[in-house]
Amino acid sequence: MTRLLIADDHPLFRAALHQAAATSVAGCTVLEAADLHGALEALRADADIDLVLLDLHMPGSQGLSGLAALRGQHPGVAVLVVSAHDEPRVVRRALDHGAAGFIPKSASPAEIGEAIRCVLDCGTWLPPALAESVAALPADPADSNLAARLASLTEQQYRVLVLLADGLLNKQIADRLAIQERTVKAHVTAIFEKLGVRNRTQASGVLKALELGEPARVV
Repeated sequence: MTRLLIADDHPLFRAALHQAAATSVAGCTVLEAADLHGALEALRADADIDLVLLDLHMPGSQGLSGLAALRGQHPGVAVLVVSAHDEPRVVRRALDHGAAGFIPKSASPAEIGEAIRCVLDCGTWLPPALAESVAALPADPADSNLAARLASLTEQQYRVLVLLADGLLNKQIADRLAIQERTVKAHVTAIFEKLGVRNRTQASGVLKALELGEPARVV
């Protein structure tokens, strides 16, 4: 039984994705999450999820950070990026960070269904209008390297990194995550080592490198 997770904060678009998925994959189970935290919770609770349809802009995920978190913490789950950002370079970066395909928010239900079936069959799907221009762009070694470094973080280390990038002090991070401050310090040390950075500013810069401008909302 195929299990899909839709992670998007827009209820109407989430419903459209749900309908397209249910129509294109007979008998599939479709789960939903409205933010990155909910998506990660769903993946922790259900090891049988086959595919995530991930919006790049929703609470907890701005730009490619949500994709990096999902691929790093759940590398066995395929991710189809869904975004109003349909510039070829953005699509190329999403692929470099482990996406199995890209669905623009202007896609028709038929295209969404085709993308889902393609990725479930272990393929890579791009909209025909973008495929040629994306293929002409070389992979960016910096993005590939960044993806590998982020993938080395544990789930808890990634949470600490996000809070660190938000400017929280160790004690505040400890309170937020309900762990001891010395545990936070140990995580921060490990994060610096894995990311190859020397301080909190440089660590924060790693996540900032994943940011994209806010796209126009599609209703």
